[in-house]
Amino acid sequence: MDKKHKLRDKKIISFIPDGEFYFHKAMQAMQRDRFEDADKYLKRAAELSPENPKIIMQYGVALMEEGEFDEALDLLSKAHVLDPDEADTIYYLAEVHAHLSMLQEAKKYAEQYIHLDPHGSLADEAMEIIDFVEQEELANASDEMSEGEVFYLQEKARRLMESGDFDGAVEIFESIIAENPELWAAYNNLALAYFYIGKTKRASELLYEVLERDKGNIHALCNLAVFYYYEKREEELADLLEFLLKIKPYQYEHRFKLGATFALVGKHKEAYNWLRSLMKRGFTGDTGYYFWLSHSAYFSGHEEVAREAYAHLVALDPTKAGYEPWLGVQNDIDADSLEQNREFIMGKIQNDYRSERMFGFYLLGKSGHKQEIISHPSYIEVEKLSPLEQLFLANSLDYEFMPQTTFDQSFVRALETTELLYGKHRPLDKQATHLFQMWFTICENALSRSYPFRNPVAIAAAAVYMFQSSRYSNVTKTGIAQEFGISVPTLTKYVGELFEFLPHFEK
Repeated sequence: MDKKHKLRDKKIISFIPDGEFYFHKAMQAMQRDRFEDADKYLKRAAELSPENPKIIMQYGVALMEEGEFDEALDLLSKAHVLDPDEADTIYYLAEVHAHLSMLQEAKKYAEQYIHLDPHGSLADEAMEIIDFVEQEELANASDEMSEGEVFYLQEKARRLMESGDFDGAVEIFESIIAENPELWAAYNNLALAYFYIGKTKRASELLYEVLERDKGNIHALCNLAVFYYYEKREEELADLLEFLLKIKPYQYEHRFKLGATFALVGKHKEAYNWLRSLMKRGFTGDTGYYFWLSHSAYFSGHEEVAREAYAHLVALDPTKAGYEPWLGVQNDIDADSLEQNREFIMGKIQNDYRSERMFGFYLLGKSGHKQEIISHPSYIEVEKLSPLEQLFLANSLDYEFMPQTTFDQSFVRALETTELLYGKHRPLDKQATHLFQMWFTICENALSRSYPFRNPVAIAAAAVYMFQSSRYSNVTKTGIAQEFGISVPTLTKYVGELFEFLPHFEK
């Protein structure tokens, strides 16, 4: 009996968790993005092992990332006392001092890290802290235009850009640069203003000038990536994105810029990682931050975060309510579908053929990228669109049609037919897009020739039969008619009518 008790006691004692046990659980939780659990385990590990510098340091880093900078400083200072030669602790002391605006201390610890481990994994971040502090020192010693005046003018120019007055913004940014020839932020903003008014060559030249004089300027690199993206310079964009993916910036604004840029060019997973990391570090963002966080979260599969971020956005700007990326997107359409393929939709909207553009404007209403695309100043020039394109765009913008003329009635029925076809084929794959390309060709010609579209169900069935029978040998009118609940003679009638609207090529 005594022997059994001894064995049982040994088993119990061997499973008493210590600080190392909770530390390893915390590391596992971090790897699984369970940050709340990780914080809880780290706190317990620090309580059980208060003299373990590795655990104390990691708990301090976790608190710093949550924005608890004062508590983090205490813990990191304690870890440093416990192990004065640990380079990582010294780096994080530099970082937390920088967050607390104790710049001289931040620089001191960053320089210590470089001295201890010049090729360490955090050497680039340490150098960035040093550069940042030195830039602040230079700015404070400058006799040029006062910081407050510059900030006021830049904000005024930014508001002008938001209102569409890019020429006014250009004038202000140029005046700032004249007084502050090394204020790179003004150059970057001026480049954006030039780009939006169509002076793309001048815009790129400004960014190249910044990068020549201030190598590695993250804002210039990100803006250049945006320009390449809009101009479809795919090779150059791919090379630049590969470089940007390697950058690990320290400053909040650089992390935000990278995240927003990645989101804009469609790299939502990378965008989410950067933007989410800011939130974990206590960052309180503006409307732009929550907009891009919501989009990148939604399109990378983090729907709960996306909804929380958009709620913050609406709280800051109630006019953004109703433009959530998931509105109008069916539950069975995932991030990989063509409806959510931004490049596919943009390719249609910018196509040379009107029927393709009509397809693009229709599909825009099904996409989570709708708000982003319609809000860009140069993507859609409504005044240059044909009436048919404007109607399909209006539909995607949830315009409620009140048909008054015969043409209005025909368009509404054509739209009903399109919805029937979409309901049968969503989410779209490449095969279905060929059907819709044929359909919008028919639709364009039929509306232009006053076709009444009197029976949307039968017309949808006819379009499906025409498409499928041209590709597959086993398609029958009986099968298609049964699928749509109409008779074979009715299907035959509308196939004949639609055939007249297909393009005919001379032999």
